[in-house]
Amino acid sequence: MTALKNDRFLRALLKQPVDVTPVWMMRQAGRYLPEYRASRANAGDFMSLCMNPEFACEVTMQPLDRYPQLDAAILFSDILTIPDAMGQGLYFETGEGPRFKKVISTLADIEALPIPDPHKDLGYVMDAVSTIRRELNGRVPLIGFSGSPWTLATYMVEGGSSKDFRKTKAMLYDNPQAMHLLLDKLAQSVVSYLNGQIMAGAQAVQIFDTWGGNLSAAAYQEFSLAYMRKIVSGLIREHEGRKVPVILFTKGGGLWLESIADAGADALGLDWTCDLGEARRRVGNQVALQGNMDPTVLYAKPEAIRTEVGRILASYGKGSGHVFNLGHGITPEVNPEHAGAFLRAVHELSAQYHE
Repeated sequence: MTALKNDRFLRALLKQPVDVTPVWMMRQAGRYLPEYRASRANAGDFMSLCMNPEFACEVTMQPLDRYPQLDAAILFSDILTIPDAMGQGLYFETGEGPRFKKVISTLADIEALPIPDPHKDLGYVMDAVSTIRRELNGRVPLIGFSGSPWTLATYMVEGGSSKDFRKTKAMLYDNPQAMHLLLDKLAQSVVSYLNGQIMAGAQAVQIFDTWGGNLSAAAYQEFSLAYMRKIVSGLIREHEGRKVPVILFTKGGGLWLESIADAGADALGLDWTCDLGEARRRVGNQVALQGNMDPTVLYAKPEAIRTEVGRILASYGKGSGHVFNLGHGITPEVNPEHAGAFLRAVHELSAQYHE
């Protein structure tokens, strides 16, 4: 494989010295970019974009071509590819988001779920990873990803997105045996899926626990974090002669940082409700931290964006172990020029913290 020309993202995740704080954005390939919208129109629909490795590669590269400051690429895909490969029938309703043709509601439904083979059932994702890695040619590292078992389960039980997770939480409390079986099958699936991505060329992986923060403290430990811990312990942690860092991101997980830091990952993703400096004091040198600017700051003028970037960098302070990111994904209405101002500010303002 081609040697990396820019590895500061991987170095920061391992708390090794860097020249400036590395930066990337969740959903950096997305609807805020006119070139992405053109590619999606060309592909026909969102799933056609995801399932065609050439299209997935094209849209993964778009933000890198526009913003030379980006220190990582992230695979263009969707977190719901695993439930789809389990036979749930993923589709997207205009204005409604993701939906499933089959909904999980009984223990029998869960017992019938297969564990997908990443190469047979999700081969289009593995092909996309290897295609993107080849196209990157060592420019920056490639991040692979998956949804967490709890987050995937919510979509499978609700049949799509939800505001209150009433069906999922009812199953959790009424029938914990069924919920644990579902989460265990999903954890096994995520391990094989992420390991497949690593073998295909992903150089770091992130687990998106988008809905973990909607659980009580006790339920989070038992039904979300326990399964992410299981996944981390099953992942390939070294490939191509270097470590493959793992990032855990629980949106709304700021109350449980110490527990998440004990799960065995290399880095924790933080949403914007956490104070970055306080998070660093709480977890010490145990893990790197990723985040955590409020995505809506990008609606402000470039000068205000720069001020907020400076505040967050100062909050973290000197030394490595910080990957700058948004506290959640960039939103579709953001002006691409504002995203560029954000990325430039991170590199320009962070050098002083790495002397």
